Amino acid sequence: MLSTILGYLGLGLMLGLAGIGSAYGTTIAANAAEGALKKNPEKSSSYLILSAMPATQGLYGFVAMLLWIVLGADFTADGFKLFAVGLSVGAICLFSAIRQGQVCANGIVGISQGHDVQTNTMIYAALPEFYAILALVAAIMIMVM
Repeated sequence: MLSTILGYLGLGLMLGLAGIGSAYGTTIAANAAEGALKKNPEKSSSYLILSAMPATQGLYGFVAMLLWIVLGADFTADGFKLFAVGLSVGAICLFSAIRQGQVCANGIVGISQGHDVQTNTMIYAALPEFYAILALVAAIMIMVM
């Protein structure tokens, strides 16, 4: 019974924390975009692209959770493993999205000030996202083991 509860809690954390991270990360960047629109509205497409980048971590949490369900995770036998993986993936995606949102916000401010930094900002923003991708891959590898 405890194992089953831990398993479902782990899946909830995997999805929930990743989603919360994406919500925070996108709003951090979107807040910067709102301010930047007042200064330089012609660059709104650049602001939109950078604001949307942190949304992917929520998708990684969803994909990891979905794969664990579809591939037939055994909640009775693997409850603790599901909890540990879910907490890990969720926390990594949470912090990755928040930090990526901060990087994107700084890029948005730079663009609004007339600097050509969109490409560099996207490269810098991809670095924290890499860890969310690694967390997703690790969750898949642990599932198939």
